[in-house]
Amino acid sequence: MTEDRPYELVLLGATGYTGTLTAEYIQEHCPTDLKWAIAGRNGKRLYEIAEELKKLNPDRIQPAVEVVEVKNPELTALAAKTKVLITTVGPYAKFGEPVVKACVDAGTHYLDVTGEIPFTYDMMQKYDAAAKAKGVCIVPHCGIDSVPSDMMAYLCAKAAREHCNVGIRDCVNSIQKISFKASGGTSHTAIGLVEAYPLRFLAASLRPTALCPIPAPKVKPSTTGVLPSVLGWRHVKDLGLLTDSPSAGADVGIVYRSWALLDGGRYYGPNFSFTEYLRTPNVITGMLTHYLLGLALFALYLRPFRWLLRRFAYVQGTGQDRQEANKGRLVFKAVATADEPRKRRTFASFEYNGAGYYMTGITLVEAAMVLLRDGDVLGKRLAGMITTATLGYGYVERLRKAGIKLEYGMLDP
Repeated sequence: MTEDRPYELVLLGATGYTGTLTAEYIQEHCPTDLKWAIAGRNGKRLYEIAEELKKLNPDRIQPAVEVVEVKNPELTALAAKTKVLITTVGPYAKFGEPVVKACVDAGTHYLDVTGEIPFTYDMMQKYDAAAKAKGVCIVPHCGIDSVPSDMMAYLCAKAAREHCNVGIRDCVNSIQKISFKASGGTSHTAIGLVEAYPLRFLAASLRPTALCPIPAPKVKPSTTGVLPSVLGWRHVKDLGLLTDSPSAGADVGIVYRSWALLDGGRYYGPNFSFTEYLRTPNVITGMLTHYLLGLALFALYLRPFRWLLRRFAYVQGTGQDRQEANKGRLVFKAVATADEPRKRRTFASFEYNGAGYYMTGITLVEAAMVLLRDGDVLGKRLAGMITTATLGYGYVERLRKAGIKLEYGMLDP
């Protein structure tokens, strides 16, 4: 990658809710010699944010300001100025592709915080090969979708490799606790997806193995079946009573792509399977969650429902009150079975106390810093559309230093 670019990192979308929190994290926690810029359409607001950032930490290189429209010629010029571009501008189905194309054309690593698996599927089909040819990394889903889930599968497999020297099977991830509200951008994302892609494309993209570049394992997870599908709940040892997870559609696809990219499926193993659920306090709540999620998915295809969602969701660029958001808590726990006759079990956990969208800024920026400051070995060894799990254990260590509690190991028999 070109070494004489004026910036190491550009944050596109700094005026939005997630973007502002991400800029604050960079200003307060990234190396003070980092050459970076904030970018977006609203120049007045960008300069205001730059002044606010300077107050947070005056003793560092301050961010430059780049005013840019989300149009390809301007974006390509911006991407050519930096080694890594991170974008928080959503919905990605509406605004994301020009940014991906600009980064690939400019030879610039691209990272985002999308949870829109149809968009990711679309970008994989269009730009994965071109990115590989240029040595460019496209790293989607670097936020709450799907970093915790991706790390849970990776760490469960790592425990099995370290203690048993085998892969894993039947990895079950669970959202044990989640206590923050969706921002305006997140609320508008679901609407954008059903309006951007035809139903057949959406269905194809939501297959668990849709993002796999190699044939996926034909292994049926133990938590699926007719009865759990009808009742909407199941009990998993060490995880408790579980129901459907609203983010499983995004997370499962990313985890299976990680399976394929990590040593061609050999690191997780040939009998790997992954499912994700949400902890529920009781059977009734689990059943209600299951059927309400299905009803909400159906309702998204009805224009009156989308109108109501637009009317009552946060305005795009806004979100939960900061003080209220800082009381948030996120806990993921996962278990898996070592692929061996003894069937020893592994576990992993991911915990964060604080604002969920600030945590998204952490996971996004630290992924970018792996590419920038950890020798850039990834850009030389692996390119194309990758995942956060392929960033390896160095990424885990960065998240720990940033305040995210990550643990893994073997469960007692």
